[in-house]
Amino acid sequence: MRPVPRTKPLDPPRYALFDTALGACAIAWSDEGVVAVRLPEATARLTERALLAELGEATLAEPTEAMASVVARITQHLAGQLQRFDDVVLDGRAVTPFFARVYTLTRAIPAGATQSYGEIAASLGAKGASRAVGQALARNPFPVVVPCHRVLAHGGAAGGFSASGGLVTKARLLELEGAPPLKQRAAPGRRTATRGG
Repeated sequence: MRPVPRTKPLDPPRYALFDTALGACAIAWSDEGVVAVRLPEATARLTERALLAELGEATLAEPTEAMASVVARITQHLAGQLQRFDDVVLDGRAVTPFFARVYTLTRAIPAGATQSYGEIAASLGAKGASRAVGQALARNPFPVVVPCHRVLAHGGAAGGFSASGGLVTKARLLELEGAPPLKQRAAPGRRTATRGG
C-alpha cells in the first residue's frame, strides 16, 4: 500500500502485530487514534516490515485498552463474526481533507453492501472524481476499519485492491461479509479500472 500524503508531521506511532484467520495483521496508533492497519503479508515479519515502510518510524508496544478492543473486533470480523467500525477513532492528521471525506463515506457502507467509485464521487458532489476516489482508496491506511474493499468499479467489476493479496483478498473480504461475487473482467475491447482500495 502506498504512503498517504502527509499534511502534518506525526509523532512516531506505536504498533502491534496480531493473528487473524487471514494471517498476521498489524495496527499502529497514536494518542489521537488508529494511524494504520496492515492486512497480512506472506509472514508476520513481512507484515511488520510493510507497516514500518509505510509509517517510516514506529515503536513496538502492547496495545492500549482501546486498541486491544479494535484488534479484537478486526480479528472477529476476519473470522466471519461481522463487526462495525464506524465508531473507531482514526488519527487522520496524515490524510488530506479530500481523502478524509472519501473515507467517511466509505465507512458508512455496511457489510454485505457495495458502492462504486462513481457513487462515492457523486456523494461528494464531484461526479467526475471517480479516479480521485480510487486514488484515495488505493492509499487507504485503515483497511477493514475503512472498508475500501466494498467499493467497486462501474457495473460491479472488481476495480482494484492495493493491500497484500490484491483482488483475491478483496474477494475474500466481500465473501465473508455476504456480498455478491465480484464480476469478472469487462468484455473484450473494454478496460476495467485497476485503481481502488
